[in-house]
Amino acid sequence: MKILILKPSSLGDVVQALPVLRLLRKRRPDAQVDWWIDAGLAPLLEGDPDLATLIPFDRHRWRTPRIWVDAGRELARMRRARYDLVIDLQALARSSLIAWLARGRLTIGLDDTREGASALYDIRVPRPSPTTHAVDWYLAVLRLLEIPVHRDFVWLPERVEVADRIRARWPGGQMDWVGISPGARWENKRWPAERYAALVARLAEECPQLRFAVLGAASDRALAEAVCAGRPDRCVNLAGQISLPEMVEWIRRCRVLVSNDTGPMHVAAALGTPVVALFGPTDPRRTGPYDQVDHVLQHPLACVPCLKSRCSHAPPLECLRLISVDQVCEAVRQRLGEPSGVATRDSHRESQ
Repeated sequence: MKILILKPSSLGDVVQALPVLRLLRKRRPDAQVDWWIDAGLAPLLEGDPDLATLIPFDRHRWRTPRIWVDAGRELARMRRARYDLVIDLQALARSSLIAWLARGRLTIGLDDTREGASALYDIRVPRPSPTTHAVDWYLAVLRLLEIPVHRDFVWLPERVEVADRIRARWPGGQMDWVGISPGARWENKRWPAERYAALVARLAEECPQLRFAVLGAASDRALAEAVCAGRPDRCVNLAGQISLPEMVEWIRRCRVLVSNDTGPMHVAAALGTPVVALFGPTDPRRTGPYDQVDHVLQHPLACVPCLKSRCSHAPPLECLRLISVDQVCEAVRQRLGEPSGVATRDSHRESQ
């Protein structure tokens, strides 16, 4: 059986879609599964034991004439594969068009109202409820296909050579690492950097064994520097300095991750690393850290969740600014109280 999964972006969305891949392969270990993905995210899945082929595309070149040559070549390749099943988990016009043009025997996708994508599917999978988590919506595709849904899988298998490399470069000794993820694609999803700096200073004073790994893309470098200013002697600025696989292994190494609603948060949830998640305009019931939504801090303003990428509230960003350093510090203390994160991680693996 040949299967094509379309889930090109973003980091968090791709991570949340991985259980579909894992359970497909559990049910059909003989299946060839390919994945259409943004080239920038391809390193996350390179060498994945459940994937036959990655089909990368460069979203930044999508509107250039050259991309149509590349797209035509990839579509011809998809058609030659003669997929039995095409699954579109992106549910946007571009992905649904690719799904339709791939000409699989059966095309199934999420029944999302955005961009009219579902018109091109053979089977549409509605969101079970307005607050159904994204992971559970993706898994509803499998239920409709009568594929058993369970937790007997490893969401993100460890890359031992990558983990060894970061331990050699950043030896920890007896240190306990706390991950900090201060960035986010939307500015109104970012808890203020000065609050993160104050949090780092407070925790460093209280817990001498703690060290802080500040994560982010190259574009987050200045933001990460502002966070590290809270205790530069106890922080390492990793923004733009590590690959996606290295970021995954760094988060696996951390005892807890403090994060905005962004990709590293979903990585931590997949790994079973304890999360303290800071939410503003988005709905944690739909896109929060899977199985850890109880550890989301969000202020109940009347406009929350607005689901908008720009804040129109006065004063601006109040939903995030009302989350105090004291609240986050206490939440981190509670999560650190789980012995070295072992109980959380082990129970997660057993339930997978």
